[in-house]
Amino acid sequence: MKVGSFDTDRSVLVVAEIGNNHEGDFARAVELVRQAARCGVGGVKFQTVRAAQLVRRAETARFERLTGFELSERQFASLSELAHELGLVFISTPLSLEAVRFLEPLVDAYKIASGDNDFFPLLEQVARTRKPVLISTGVSDDDTLAAAVRCLKNQWDAYGVFEIALLHCVSSYPTPPEQANLLSIKYFERRWACTVGYSDHTLGTEAAVLAVAAGAEIIEKHFTLDKNQSDFRDHQLAADPAEMAELVRRVRAAESLLGTFGKSIQPCEAASRTAIRRSIVAARDLKAGAVLAMADLKWIRPGDGLRPGSEEQIIGRRLKRDVREDDAFSTGDVE
Repeated sequence: MKVGSFDTDRSVLVVAEIGNNHEGDFARAVELVRQAARCGVGGVKFQTVRAAQLVRRAETARFERLTGFELSERQFASLSELAHELGLVFISTPLSLEAVRFLEPLVDAYKIASGDNDFFPLLEQVARTRKPVLISTGVSDDDTLAAAVRCLKNQWDAYGVFEIALLHCVSSYPTPPEQANLLSIKYFERRWACTVGYSDHTLGTEAAVLAVAAGAEIIEKHFTLDKNQSDFRDHQLAADPAEMAELVRRVRAAESLLGTFGKSIQPCEAASRTAIRRSIVAARDLKAGAVLAMADLKWIRPGDGLRPGSEEQIIGRRLKRDVREDDAFSTGDVE
C-alpha cells in the first residue's frame, strides 16, 4: 500500500498517533511532530476535532474538553507542511464531514475512527477524495467491517482504486494484554486480502513488535511528550520519545529477522551448502564392468558428486572404471 511516498510492501510504516495529545496547544503539536521524526517513525497522525459535530453540548465536561482540543485549518496546514518537510507521511482522523473537506489537500491518508465504521456519509465522502484509507477495527465485528469496506468500494469502483488497510484495534484504554488478540491480524490478511496493521492501545511496546511478526505492515502507537502531562488518558498509554525510538528500533529488528516471504538459500549459508549436503558414493571397492545395484551405493558428505535422488541415472548401468569405497559417482562413470 502506498501512503504518500511510503510503500508498506517495502517496510513497516510506524505511525506516531499524536491524536489530541497536544490538547489544543499548537506549539506542543509542532514539538510532537518534530520529536516523532527524531524517533524515526514514518508518519504522524492527528485527530481533527470539531466538538459541535462530535458530541452533545449537554455532555458539558466532554464538550468543553474536546472544544479545547480543536486546531484551526491553518494550523493543520502548517502541521502537514512540517511533517512533509521532515519526510513523514501526514494522516488525520476526520471526526466530521467538514474535516474531510479541509483535510483533503493536506493528508496522505485518512484514518477512520473505530466508532465511525458505520458512519456511511463520512465513509462516502472520504472515498470520494480517492485517498488511501486506514480503518480502525475496534468495537467492530465482521458484519460491520464488511459494510464499511463495501461502502468504500462502491464509491471507488468508478475510479478503479481500492487503497485500504484494516488496522486491528481493541478500543480499551489501555488494552489488557490477554485481550490484545493479535491473531486477528492474520485473520484480516486471510479474510480481506488487503494491507493489515495494528493500532496499539496496550502499555509498552511488546504487542506492537509482535504484531509485525503476525503480519502487520502498519503500526500505530499513541505518542506523547510526557505521560504525566495531564489527566487526559491518552498520555498514560502513549509512548514517550524514548519508548517510541525503542519501538522503531525493535520493529526494524523484527523486519530484519522476518526477511522476505519465500524460501531460498541465504548468503550466509551458501558457503556451507556443499559441506553439509550428501553425494552418492561407492559403498565398497568396485571393478570396471560391474553393474551397479542399490547395495553398491551409500550417501555421505560432502555434496560434490551426484545428489541423492539421482540414483536412477547409474543403477543398472555398467561401470567404465574401477572405483574405490567412498569415491563419488558421476554419470560419466557408467555406460
